[in-house]
Amino acid sequence: MDETTAHITAQAIRKTEEITAHCVLTQRPAPCALVIFGASGDLTARKLMPALYNLACNGGLPEAYTITGAARTDLSTDQFRTRMREAMSTQDNFDTALWDQIESRLFYQQLDYDESQGFGALKTMLDNQREEFSTRDNRIFYLATPPTVYEAIATRLGQVGLTHEKASSFARIVVEKPFGRDLPSARHLDITLDAHFAEHQIFRIDHYLAKETIQNILMFRFANSIFEPVWNRQYIEYVTCASSEQLGVEHRAGYYEQAGVLRDMFQNHMMQILALVAAEPPSLFAADRVRDEKSKVYRSLRPFAPERLRDDLILGQYGPGTMNGKAVLGYRQEPDVAPNSKTPTFAMMRVWVDNWRWQGVPFHIMSGKRLREKITRIVVQFREVPHSMFRDVLGQDIAGNRLVMDIHPENSISLTFQTKAPGAKPCLSPVTMSFDFATGSGEGLDAYEKVLLDCMLGDQMLFWRQDSVELCWGFLTPILELCEECGDVREHLHPYSAGSWGPPPALEMVNTLF
Repeated sequence: MDETTAHITAQAIRKTEEITAHCVLTQRPAPCALVIFGASGDLTARKLMPALYNLACNGGLPEAYTITGAARTDLSTDQFRTRMREAMSTQDNFDTALWDQIESRLFYQQLDYDESQGFGALKTMLDNQREEFSTRDNRIFYLATPPTVYEAIATRLGQVGLTHEKASSFARIVVEKPFGRDLPSARHLDITLDAHFAEHQIFRIDHYLAKETIQNILMFRFANSIFEPVWNRQYIEYVTCASSEQLGVEHRAGYYEQAGVLRDMFQNHMMQILALVAAEPPSLFAADRVRDEKSKVYRSLRPFAPERLRDDLILGQYGPGTMNGKAVLGYRQEPDVAPNSKTPTFAMMRVWVDNWRWQGVPFHIMSGKRLREKITRIVVQFREVPHSMFRDVLGQDIAGNRLVMDIHPENSISLTFQTKAPGAKPCLSPVTMSFDFATGSGEGLDAYEKVLLDCMLGDQMLFWRQDSVELCWGFLTPILELCEECGDVREHLHPYSAGSWGPPPALEMVNTLF
């Protein structure tokens, strides 16, 4: 390395260190009491408590806080603390001294979601915590429960007066997907929530939005002048957004039989990714300005027409196959799945955004279970050059440039373009520039760490707003009705082997991901 290069490199390192230091949270959230409903379930032990522990490690929890588990399971506070300690002790670099501090602020309240008595006891517990731990009447209610009890919990919280905000305190409710199962049920859920919480109090969580690469889409597009001018129909041929899973339905058959892949993945995760890729630039990087632009994308989605359903939608269901060298069951052989189930476990949808920027550009959205690899990826395929001056010299087509945003298992962004290959004969060679978040500056937050922190800070940037929920259900509900009520369409559920890349009709488009 020569002296000039070494100097430039040193400057870049110093700049990176300055940026990294600037990105560290310097202000703690306000004191608060966090209540987790469904705390005896898997989500709390596997995701929420580790996220809270990691926030504590990094100074992301308030100086004054409590964590209260609430569920039907009959447990004492000591028993709940023991459960959480056992779950957390398997974490890397588990700090017993730090956990002792957290544990002293960990409580449990047994209750029935359909009865007010337990909620009254919960209110008394929170009032006592306010006095002992100075939580200032700030309260966050996290619903880590089945969606069937969302309305009951919200209603009981309202009845005992836990949803009211004062001038100096807040009350927030965090709702996990799904937000209803169609447009009417989504509206009904919102009416119940609105009866006790204002819109600014409702945090509809989608942990996909908290992933580093997802958060980076808007930054990438609107903070770099070289990309936004070509981010339109003139230069982009198509966009593919995909999320493939290796897992099958596992223990979720009771839910999945009623949901299927369209409700489970498309109404939330995939639609959010689509909106971030397709949105117009907001006037300001602020929660409601960004969410306004997402809603505009959903309003611009071209409605599905029954006569082109087969052209724009491919459904599949996994059968027996091999995953990682082991034989696995087909969907219909899974426990609690009907032997003649028509529930789709794979979908590939072609959608069109009817506005000036995207007219004529297809967006391919794909998600499925029991596929060959677990990959979440966005591919932006640019058009080929309009005229090749090299056609008589190269004797080959010139592939268009390609931008790939990998969300899982990689966490990276790469751009492929053409260069001359070394040698006497003129030949093209594709090369790739890439950025890997794992080797970049700083250390990002886990998705649940980010959403919990944003809930405490009151930042709704990464959360759904009700108008977007209704717009997405409005787009998908007619498709669901066609697929579920029309026998002819249901007969065209394409089988695919577990461990493959999906049903044969979808493979041509799947190949564009690689």
